[in-house]
Formats: sequence, C-alpha cells, structure tokens
Amino acid sequence: MSASSDSQRPPSQSYGAASMEKIVSLCKRRGFIFQSSEIYGGLNGLWDYGPLGVELKRNLKNYWWRVMVHERDDVVGLDGSILMNRAVWKASGHEDTFSDPMVDCRSCKARLRADQLIDKGKGRQCPNCGGKDLTEPRAFNLMFKTYVGATEDESSVTYLRPETAQAIFVQFKNVLEVSRKKLPFGIAQIGKAFRNEINPRNFTFRSREFEQMELEYFCRAEEGMKLLEYWKDERLKFYENIGIARDKLHVLTVPDEERAFYSKGTYDIEYDFPFGRQELEGVAYRTDYDLSQHQKASGKSLEYFDEETKQKFIPHVVEPSAGVDRTVLALICEAYSEDQAPDEKGKMETRLVLRFHPRIAPIKCAVFPLLKNKEQLVAKAKEIVDLLRPQMFVFYDESGAIGRRYRRQDEIGTPFGLTVDFETLGEKDTSLRDTVTLRERDSMKQERVAIKDLANILVSRIA
Repeated sequence: MSASSDSQRPPSQSYGAASMEKIVSLCKRRGFIFQSSEIYGGLNGLWDYGPLGVELKRNLKNYWWRVMVHERDDVVGLDGSILMNRAVWKASGHEDTFSDPMVDCRSCKARLRADQLIDKGKGRQCPNCGGKDLTEPRAFNLMFKTYVGATEDESSVTYLRPETAQAIFVQFKNVLEVSRKKLPFGIAQIGKAFRNEINPRNFTFRSREFEQMELEYFCRAEEGMKLLEYWKDERLKFYENIGIARDKLHVLTVPDEERAFYSKGTYDIEYDFPFGRQELEGVAYRTDYDLSQHQKASGKSLEYFDEETKQKFIPHVVEPSAGVDRTVLALICEAYSEDQAPDEKGKMETRLVLRFHPRIAPIKCAVFPLLKNKEQLVAKAKEIVDLLRPQMFVFYDESGAIGRRYRRQDEIGTPFGLTVDFETLGEKDTSLRDTVTLRERDSMKQERVAIKDLANILVSRIA
C-alpha cells in the first residue's frame, strides 16, 4: 500500500483483546517474556526476556544488522554509551522540550497522557472511570535523571539516554575520519534507551526501558526527500522479509502539525496489533538540525568537506528508527495461530503454532530420537545435534510421545523437526540407513533426508 493511499490513521480499535491475553500468557508460559522483578510484585513498564525471547530478539537484531550494515558498502556501525555529557541533551533540546502533557484524574487517581483522554461529545473524560474531574495538562519530562560521580549536585547531573541517535551525531566527525566514507553514508546503532513513560501499556509495546535499531543516513540537502522515500520502501521490505504480512503494515504520512519542527517529512510504519494499529518505526528527514545544534553548542566543526567541489557544509540526515521490543511483539502477534491437527490416536485437537519465519525463529531445528530407551537411536540423534550445532541453534528432546514433542516445538515456533527412527538405523530398509524424517512446522509434511545433506538443506531453508 502506497503512502499516498494509506496516509490517514484510522481510529484505534480495541479488537482482539482475548488474542492479546493468549499471547501474554504464552509469552510467560513458554519463556519469551516475563514481568521484571516479578517475585517483588513487578515494576510497571519493565520486562525481562526469557530463554526463547532473548533468542528471538537476538535473531531480529542480527538480521537488521546484516541487512543495514554488512550487506551494504555505505553504512558503518557504532555502539555509543548510555550516559553522555549533560551538554548533549541541552544542545539537542531534550532537557527543555522532551516531555508529554500529563493529566491527573481526581476521581480514580489515574495519571494519564493528555492524548489518552476520551471525548464523547460531552467534554474530556478519563478512559478508566469516565470521570470529568481532571487537572489541566502539564509538561512531564520523560528523561530519567541521574548523577555521575560521588556528589549529587547540579554539576553532576546527566540522564539515561531517551534515544540512541545523539551518540551518532556527536561522534559523526570521528566516524567520518576513520571510515573514509563519502556522502551519502550511514551510521547504524542498536542499543537501550529509557523514557519515564507516564502510562506504560499494551504489554511490551510502550515500556520505560526499550531497545532501538537506528540508522542516521547522512546526505546532501538536495538528496533528502528522495532518500526519505528510498528508506521508507527499504524498511517495508525488511518487515516483509522477517515474516510480517504486507497487508498488516501501513504507512502514515505524518501531518505537518504533528511532525517535529525540524523535520521536512516523516513516515510512520504501522502494524495491526490486536490492540489496534500502532507505530513500529519512524522514517524521518531530520535535515541538518542535529549536527547544526551540536556544532553550535560545542564549538567544534561537524562539517563535511567535499573533495570534488571543495565545499564545506553540514550534511542533512534521514533516520529510520525502529523499536526492537515493538518489532518482537509484532512478530509474536503475527506468528500466533491456532489450527486443527490429529493427535496420536487420530483425533482432531487444537494446535497452537507460532509461525515465525525460519530466519527469526528462536530455535531452528529440534532433534528427536523416536524412543529414549533405545541407545542406538539416542546416540545417532546426539550425533546429528553435534553436526548441526555449528550452523544453527538446535534443541534436543527425548521425553514424551513423538506427537507431543512436535506440538511443544510448534508452540514455540521451531520450523523444523528431525526424528531418528529405526529406518535411520537401516533395520527395516537398508536403503534408508542414515536418513531421518524431516518435518516442516506449518504444513506438518514429512520427508526422508540423508543425514549428510541435512546441514545444507536446513541452512538454505532458514536463510
């Protein structure tokens, strides 16, 4: 869907609440996401990723880095520190203006962002209790304040970064000099950011600690609008390539009055979550605002020297900025599926499946000996695990009926299952010796594959 045909955001819909409850339950039950500090009652807006969640998150970040850095000649990486000199946040405008309008409901004591209030034609109301006894909106700075060093006074104040981008801007000149790149080129970074959200909500979608995948793509002023379109299209392809259906993705052209004052154009790439259509990523043409601000405040030149024209100028920048946690949540929502499949006795039952794209799935392949009390089957299965482990994340499981083992892997999104059976040992048919049953998660189709060919077959299907 083009930006022009999909430029107006529809009203947020509260559909699929039951689905969201199932997804949250699955995430805890199977070790994707836990409430932070849960044994102490948790801490609102903060989450921990369990064994499967951390693998899913890592696969997403690795694929983003591969596409945005390793497969390009014009992008290099950076890993900036979370704490920076307070002057960075003064120059960028964050210390003075990085705030949300906050409103209190005097009836139910809820603390809300002003844009969360509802209006049914009878004035503003609290979305929780319907009360109209509300305070006037007041600015609430979203940055977490802290102190560096042994004393807690104004001279030691700094903030946990609310975005990763500023490290790229203040290191622009250093990266330019060591990388010897020519315009246009980009600097990419994946890292944690922190915002003291007034009202975190929708599971991990709006959190107080989150991770960003950002690219600052520097260019000449005349290239800015063209590159804005280019990066919007590239980012849409990325989401499709990790398994998010194109018809669930939408491009919102952010209106002039809603854009940052320094932006000449911004797109929001949105996804149809169960709780409504929400932003996954922003693609913004930030002009030369950031580098100009830091050059002015620091007194250090952040200009680019063009060898061909012999001109010096401050580059403009286009920024695709994606949320890791939001994308992980979108991947889980997109993958979640229930269908009907036969059990061991042929009776149809509901099968819960996470249909992750193989390149994103936490575990790529599960290996099962048909029976755990047959030493030869177990030994051969463990040989296969050792064969595949250098290529991919493999899970070994020997407990329970084979059908139950398949179901457990379906529920966590493992795309392939290998069963070592008596045919593998050549007991029933010598022509099948050293072959295994390869089962595909979504179709549940099975095929016999030679053990010597397994690694190549699986790697090609995962890539």
